[in-house]
Amino acid sequence: MRPSLTDRIASDDVYVIDGAMGTVLYGRGVFVNVCYDELNLSQPDLIRSIHRDYLHAGAQILETNTFGANPIKLSSHGLDGSTEAINERAARIAAEAAGQSANVLGAIGPLGLRLEPFGPTSRDEALAYFGRQVDGLLAGNVDGFILETFSDLDELHAAFDAVRARTDLPVVAQVTITGDGRTSYGTEVETVARAVTEWGADVLGLNCSVGPAGMLDAIERMAQATTLPLSAQPNAGMPRTVGDRQIYLASPDYMARYTRRLIDAGARFVGGCCGTTPDHIKRLRAEVATTQPRASHGSVLRAQVRGPEGIEPVALEARSRWGAKLVAREFVRSVELPPPKGCVADAFIASCRQLAGAGIDAVNLLDGPRAQARMGSIPLAVLVLREVGIEPIVHYTCRDRNMLGMMSDLLGAAALGIRNLLIVTGDAPTMGPYPDATAVFDIDSIGLTNMVHRLNHGHAPGGSAIGAPTQYVIGVAANPAAVDIAQETRRFYWKVDAGADFTVTQPIFDPDQLEAFLERIHDFRVPVIASLAPLVSLRGAEFMANEVPGVSVPPHVIDRLRRAEAQGEDAVQREGIAIARETLERLTPMVQGVHVSAPSGRVQVALDVLQ
Repeated sequence: MRPSLTDRIASDDVYVIDGAMGTVLYGRGVFVNVCYDELNLSQPDLIRSIHRDYLHAGAQILETNTFGANPIKLSSHGLDGSTEAINERAARIAAEAAGQSANVLGAIGPLGLRLEPFGPTSRDEALAYFGRQVDGLLAGNVDGFILETFSDLDELHAAFDAVRARTDLPVVAQVTITGDGRTSYGTEVETVARAVTEWGADVLGLNCSVGPAGMLDAIERMAQATTLPLSAQPNAGMPRTVGDRQIYLASPDYMARYTRRLIDAGARFVGGCCGTTPDHIKRLRAEVATTQPRASHGSVLRAQVRGPEGIEPVALEARSRWGAKLVAREFVRSVELPPPKGCVADAFIASCRQLAGAGIDAVNLLDGPRAQARMGSIPLAVLVLREVGIEPIVHYTCRDRNMLGMMSDLLGAAALGIRNLLIVTGDAPTMGPYPDATAVFDIDSIGLTNMVHRLNHGHAPGGSAIGAPTQYVIGVAANPAAVDIAQETRRFYWKVDAGADFTVTQPIFDPDQLEAFLERIHDFRVPVIASLAPLVSLRGAEFMANEVPGVSVPPHVIDRLRRAEAQGEDAVQREGIAIARETLERLTPMVQGVHVSAPSGRVQVALDVLQ
């Protein structure tokens, strides 16, 4: 199920629309005398590949290749009779590329002729022309419409009414302006804003004609004249004539810098128009991620990552014993321990020795759990390797470090022999005992997975070689009990695409929830390690059920512990261990391993569950 476009419009987050279609088509050898809209019928694979390139660059909203697919413009190619077919096919191509990850907007541009009183075309004729295009896009199941590059406010109104006569799907209404902040008809952007707001459009914005610098002032003015969400899709600067070509010279970095300013001015939907490419959108998406990293979703398929010449990534089975067991499909067992609160780790090391003696495959080292300051997971992992020899799985959060700091940490950890990571976005500082602490969240877990996958291929995020590749076995988190399970599933897909080697779930108390989640992720299956958290007190169970985000404890589990409490604390612990064992028995056929939390560091409780 695709994300809800209506929900995205209603939220406060910033979303990324794709860039130019014509620019990319021209760059791939399609001459300008070709009808670009007709390519939906004759070269659908080409159009689909461009949509997918934008999707993988980070676009969350794709526009159909139908900017000029109205009967007036198509008639110059003898294709006006194919208006509905071209638009329907374009919508289906975009939807195929978007999959469950992005929304699809049906793109509608001006008719290419003037409406009365400045031309011979009546408003009713315009409504009929636009209506044919809308009908085709609706038949292709678009999520909404984007009316773009209009200069005549009356023509834009006719296009809007043609949509509204047929559907209540969301409408993005965009005009194009000249350097003085007006349309070519001389309409002030404030007038546009007030009119479009009165019509009832869902999003108002600007696209084309000017670069990001010229658009910034107009967006600031629009923000003062409307309460609608704003969109901004500038050109890649003003075109320059080079020989017989129009060249757009604004770099992806330049576009990204101005995107941040457009967001600060009030833009909620950002993208590109003429001259922009997937490279621009990728850089733009990275800038958007710094404003709201938890919504980040841009990823690059692992198959697309290539290392420097002569550098080959280390095979998964050769990176660590944990990785070898995953490849061999052995059932693995790990225990999670909270790190020491101070600088002395003697008791922690003793617990690790107990786990190693019991044959446990790995110890999971938390990184600032619940936003609390404890001993760092990387130096603690080095101690575990040196003193015990059991393999550590280092939890690594994105909360406290920017991307450069993360890369420095992970290069150093690789040099010290750390091989297994569990990458998580991290809890907000307000959840811990330091509510005034600040978070960084430069990138989220998807972005960090992308980065570590690149390090494993021998290069930094920017593409520069780092020499020998790192050898990380990359783990990510998943929550089968998420409230928005569709969004959780999408994020899981992106993590796998980014390079995840295995996933560890949130604590499971209801095996049916995990079974349903595994069915949802069947096509993107990587080894799944199920988490268990033995409940050793009723109070702790009630806290987890009601105050820990992302954890679902069924009422019948609470009831069992409540009945056991009448027999004393020891009875509650025995019942909690029994519940965990029963859950493990149900889960074992479904997963490739189990990850058991040791409550308050009590290793024996975890071992009682496993043994």
